[in-house]
Amino acid sequence: MVESKNLVKGFDDRILIDDLSFTLPRNGIVGIIGPNGAGKTTLFKTILGMEMPDSGSVKVGETVKIAYVDQSRGGIDPKKSLWEVVSDGLDFIKVGQVEMPSRAYVSAFGFKGPDQQKAAGVLSGGERNRLNLALTLKLGGNLLLLDEPTNDLDVETLGSLENALLEFPGCAVVISHDRWFLDRITTHILAYEGDSKWFWFEGNFESYEKNKIERLGVDAARPHRVTYRKLTR
Repeated sequence: MVESKNLVKGFDDRILIDDLSFTLPRNGIVGIIGPNGAGKTTLFKTILGMEMPDSGSVKVGETVKIAYVDQSRGGIDPKKSLWEVVSDGLDFIKVGQVEMPSRAYVSAFGFKGPDQQKAAGVLSGGERNRLNLALTLKLGGNLLLLDEPTNDLDVETLGSLENALLEFPGCAVVISHDRWFLDRITTHILAYEGDSKWFWFEGNFESYEKNKIERLGVDAARPHRVTYRKLTR
């Protein structure tokens, strides 16, 4: 699968990730948590090979097929309808290895009837997030990387996301600030704990929080400003 060994990754003169080791579970759901700027998206980019480690390694197995759509959503034609963006104009599409009606698939992400004909360029933030989610899950693969997928989702679409992750035939890694969502679905947590250090935990978010207090004390559960170690090359 994917294995990180003693990974160190920095940006400018700051260390974002210091001496991080973990192995992604083949059929788990990993929640990545931490404040903005901690290095969560940088970790995704390192797994994808878009960024290189400063030291240590991230090894991706030969059989791993990653499903990931960048949050910037580059390459989407703003003049096309969101249905066309997802379906390429086809009545039936392949979602992973399963063929299904394209309009039914798009509908599962909260786009009903006329909404499917909205131009991609005029979608709201929440609608763009749902479109991004539909494109990512359509890719299939056996390693799913999702960056803040729950932002601006309605209850129905959030339920569809939960079901899709629970049924995903591989490992899903999800960056999220939604504690309720993480409690319901995660099997593992990768958490930023300050000073460029990360902690790998087997269990959901609630179990991780209890473990953190046991290890570091009650004060550790309170929000803290992001701190970094200085990077020396």
